Amino acid sequence: MKTRPETEAEIARLHHAEGWPIGTIAEQLGVHTSVVTRVLGQAGVVPAVTMPRPSKVDPYLPFLREMLEKYPRLRASRLLQMVQARGYTGKCSRFREIVASIRPRPKAEAYLRLATLPGEQGQVDWAHFGKLRIGRAERPLMAFVMVLSWSRMVYLHFFFDARMPSFLRGHQLAFETFGGVPRELLYDNLKSAVLERVGDAIRFNETLLRLAGHYRFAPKPCAPARGNEKGRVERRIRYIRDNFFAARTYEDLDDLNAQAADWCARIAAARPCPEDRARTVGDVFAEERPRLLPLPETRFACDEVVPVHVGKTPYVRFDLNDYSVPHTHVRRQLAVVADPDTVRIVDGTAVLATHPRAWGRDERVEDPVHIEALVADKRAAHHHRGMDRLQHAAPHSRGFLHRCAERGQNLGNVTWQLGRLLDQYGAAELDAALAEANARELVHPPSVRQLLERRRADEGRPAPLSAEVPTNPRLREVVVRPHALDLYDRLRPKDEEGDDDSRT
Repeated sequence: MKTRPETEAEIARLHHAEGWPIGTIAEQLGVHTSVVTRVLGQAGVVPAVTMPRPSKVDPYLPFLREMLEKYPRLRASRLLQMVQARGYTGKCSRFREIVASIRPRPKAEAYLRLATLPGEQGQVDWAHFGKLRIGRAERPLMAFVMVLSWSRMVYLHFFFDARMPSFLRGHQLAFETFGGVPRELLYDNLKSAVLERVGDAIRFNETLLRLAGHYRFAPKPCAPARGNEKGRVERRIRYIRDNFFAARTYEDLDDLNAQAADWCARIAAARPCPEDRARTVGDVFAEERPRLLPLPETRFACDEVVPVHVGKTPYVRFDLNDYSVPHTHVRRQLAVVADPDTVRIVDGTAVLATHPRAWGRDERVEDPVHIEALVADKRAAHHHRGMDRLQHAAPHSRGFLHRCAERGQNLGNVTWQLGRLLDQYGAAELDAALAEANARELVHPPSVRQLLERRRADEGRPAPLSAEVPTNPRLREVVVRPHALDLYDRLRPKDEEGDDDSRT
């Protein structure tokens, strides 16, 4: 950074007129000592050379240089153990500083500028831009970046993950935005691209190879530890961080991607092209676009397909959230087909449900039709359970309900009323009253109640007590049939009967 003229004049005055040392001048003026040294050096003042103080490491310097020459990457901690075994008693911090100063530096490597032809190459990489809180979930914000090597045209799209479906979709959207496909794409050693590498032997991800075959491009990995080979996309990622993402505000992922598309089309395309600074990137890209490979007629299938199991409740679990399915498919093995916006649950080729995708955690996404069908089915099951209970306790209820149905009565209401009478009067009394009602063609529950009351009054029995109905549905469905008490008399031995008579 250039120093102001008044600061340089003050440095020279304080040194020559006042005799201040360099450190004092730097401290008082709030500048670095190197600035003071440079200014005085420009004025012909040679700074005093200070001789280094003797150190306890000095006797071991020849040994350290010899070891570092043979083993340039040997750590200072190991060297310290070696010199301590030879009598070194100095401090660790000073030792590390001296080792760092004498460690041999690798030779600077010169790189050739990699030149490409129009439409020949693109470079692809992921970039991490922190995390987003969505409900109870924390999702990583990942940017898919593709750069055309000749024109430097940029494609940018954000995802909530860096998995293979997002990787494939990023390619698809980039090709459609560019209006064509470069002949080869250069990758870092991503797991989405390269599964295994031993020397020059490379095993590509099979899904990426299918994508390459569909769009007819050649995937090529960078050499290990050679990030300069894809320097175009690396520099564009730094450009994206500084020029686009810094201090950016957005409502959601869709809003962020809309802003990214506008930024790529206007601002990133308007910058000067590094190969011809007289033209913009957009102008050079207009020349490159006809050289790209044409898009195929069909899109590549990028949806995520995951097998799922439906338990006792009609929901499937996918990516931290639950999605409803028809209740007729519980205890089944289904599949989820998902894209960033939609989740479809399929059974073979049949689509059972379609839901908007949720990106939170432990959210329940339901189709009201599924819930209404389940409720209706449960009500019908409850109605049938009541009819089964009646027919088991009072066999004459079958004919009574059949006659009620012929007259268009509400069987659910009739079943409920007869169930109340069963709880109050018991199975035997109700069955006898229903038999009489069937014989006399009385097909209304109040008529059955009147018959029960008449039979009770004729026999001089007290009115039934209205007990609370148990809340447990299993208890409510239990039927207790009364038995004749003389059964117990027949079970007793005859000799006990005489004893009972003698006691009376």
